[in-house]
Amino acid sequence: MLNDAKYIGLDVHQATISVVVLDGIGHLVMESVIETKAATILQLLHGLSGSLHVTFEEGTCAAWLHDLLKPHVAKVVVCDPRKNALLKAGNKNDRIDARKLADLLRSRAALRGLPRGERRTDFERTGPQLSDPDARYHAGDEPLKSPL
Repeated sequence: MLNDAKYIGLDVHQATISVVVLDGIGHLVMESVIETKAATILQLLHGLSGSLHVTFEEGTCAAWLHDLLKPHVAKVVVCDPRKNALLKAGNKNDRIDARKLADLLRSRAALRGLPRGERRTDFERTGPQLSDPDARYHAGDEPLKSPL
């Protein structure tokens, strides 16, 4: 049901995540900056009601974050930043990027009923290629630190 759905855009960095939550018609529900820690992320999710749909760009924490979120949300979409021209356009900062991601995910959900040729193609799902389906992450787990 679209009415109870929440669309969550995450702009992920090693220490922090900019979070934007939109409802099914695109109204801002919440905006925040949180730590890139499993317990903090799960606390945020558990504080939201409805069907949760989450998206973020592929990066160094993508596999860890995908596997952490998957059991707690209706859908996780990891997108390829090279194929998202909309994210490159206009003003750019973490909050704006998170909002654009949430809105793209919400718009994509609204387009589900359209014939294949009319769907957007600038939003790629790569999540299944990133994760080990048998892996289970818990609140104490943290992303691996990048050597960079």
